[in-house]
This record gives sequence, structure tokens and C-alpha cells, in this order.
Amino acid sequence: MKNEMDDYYKILGLKRDATAAELKKAYRKMAQKHHPDLAEEGNKEKAKAEFQKIQQAYDVLKDPEKRQLYDQLGPDFERMSGPGGRPPQGFPGGGPGGYDFSEMFGDQGPGAGGRGGGGFGFEDIFRQFTGGGGGGGSRGGRTRPQRASKGSDIQASVTLPFAVAITGGETAVSIQRGGRLETLKVKIPAGIEDGKKMRLRGQGESLPGTPPGDLLLTIQVAEHPCFRRTGDNLIATVPITVSEAIKGARIDVPTPNGTVTVTVPPGSSSGKKLRLRGLGVQGKDGAGDLLLELSIVLPETVGPDACRLAEQLESVWATQLPRQNLRW
Repeated sequence: MKNEMDDYYKILGLKRDATAAELKKAYRKMAQKHHPDLAEEGNKEKAKAEFQKIQQAYDVLKDPEKRQLYDQLGPDFERMSGPGGRPPQGFPGGGPGGYDFSEMFGDQGPGAGGRGGGGFGFEDIFRQFTGGGGGGGSRGGRTRPQRASKGSDIQASVTLPFAVAITGGETAVSIQRGGRLETLKVKIPAGIEDGKKMRLRGQGESLPGTPPGDLLLTIQVAEHPCFRRTGDNLIATVPITVSEAIKGARIDVPTPNGTVTVTVPPGSSSGKKLRLRGLGVQGKDGAGDLLLELSIVLPETVGPDACRLAEQLESVWATQLPRQNLRW
């Protein structure tokens, strides 16, 4: 019977039929509880040893093939299975548990081709122990336990300021890796869109003897109070005064490339758009445009003098009917 200290399920507080989601949840809970950095002085070594057991248990049980071998052979499954799923030479008689399988084959033991007169060989029997099936992914029909090619990928998301998404830059990303919370600095390419995913190779979980997995980062872009994006174009609502709208003006406007001076044509109404070419988002085929949408702003408090001036303006433009084309 297995030593309880070597029972990976009991170490993580799980039943043997635990799902992958239950396994991951239990691992996070136990790793946080026994993390050495959180232990009191004098208990750090004990916490470190406990944490290593938790990590070892999780590394085995999260891998479906390692878990299957563990369920069949116990914590010594890696030593017992050996390279390519074969028992190592250290076992008495070449097999686990001290059994000499050569007795089953008469004179034709494993050293003589591994098959007896009945056509059933040593590796056929060992496959019964390791749960091997047909020869898929094997050589000569011999099943070998498959090892993970790399560590697990990590999923994370980050919300970028609008300006960083447009011009590029650097941001900090917090991730859970190796049972602890870590912060990474990530370079953001210019023009990245909301909802896009970045793959950061080698920044995922790692397993002994394999390269680490990747970090899959989902990008979310915060809204801007003045600018919005449409494809590679930017649109900004630019407030102007009544005087600027009537007489025209030169005004300063901020853009991703710095402040530029723009000419407002005389007689500009709210909603008129001015196009600044090449000052939008940098795309694969060049930069988009910046569209400035003019908006006439009136003061919240309008006195008698302003009302008289407005009436004089109406008398000057008496022939203009601003809503003549408004229809259902």
C-alpha cells in the first residue's frame, strides 16, 4: 500500500477521480497556503519542503499520461517505466517487483528476443502494467509513454491606456506562474487593437527537462475622453467658439505625433470635419488619418447682451433656413 506521504492526491486534498479544473484549484489553494515566502521565521524550511511536495504532485497529476502511470505504478512510476516505457536494468529479473519474467518464456527470455513460443513477449506484458495500447506514435508497434513537449501556456489580460495602444510603449502584467504572483514588463507594438492576443514565447509554466510554455496575453484598450478609433483612422471632437466658427481661426490640436496647428475655415458649422492625413494609427500599409469634427460650444449662461447679438445675427441671415432639408 502506498505511503500516505507519497500519495499525490492526499497531498493536494483531492479524490482520485478529481477533474483537471479541481486539480488546478486545489493546487493554487495549497501553493498559496504553504508558500515559503509567507511562512514565519523558523518555519521556512518546513514550508519549503511542503511546497516542493505540492509542486511535485501537481506536475505529475496535471499531465494526463504521467497521471495514468502514477495511478498504475505509484510515485516510482518514472523509475519503473524507464526510458521509452521499458523497465530499467535495476529491477531484479528485468521487471518491477522482483519478478523474473524470463521464467514465462522458457529459454527465450527478454535477452532472446523477448518472445516465447506463444508469440507473447515481455514488452507485451509490461504494456499491461503501463496501460499501453496499440503502436500509435511508437516504433515497431511498441507503445512508449509520451512526455510533454513543453510546459503549460498561461492566459492573462491587460487593459492599456488608449495612447499606449496607438503609439506603442511598455506595460506591466501580473500573472500566476509557478505558484506565485509575478509581474512582467511587456513591450506593446504601436497600433494594437482591442481584443487582440499577444503570444510571449517562453513566459508560461515550465516542467523539468522541457522548455517553458507561452504567455497568451489578451489586450483590452481603455476609452479616451476625446479620441476614438475606426480602423486605422482616429476621430476627435474639437470644440470651437462662435467667433472662431464665424470668422475662422488657427487653433492648436493634440495628435499622436505632437501638437499641430489647424486652420478652421470661416463659416464652419458644428459637425464639419477636417482631415489631417497620416496622423492616425500606424498600420501595415502606412498610417491612417486624423479626422477633426468641429463642435461650436456656447457658454452655459447667456445674458441679455448675447441674446441681442444673436437676434442681430439672425436678421443678417434671415434668408437662411437651417432645417429646410430635415425630413422623415
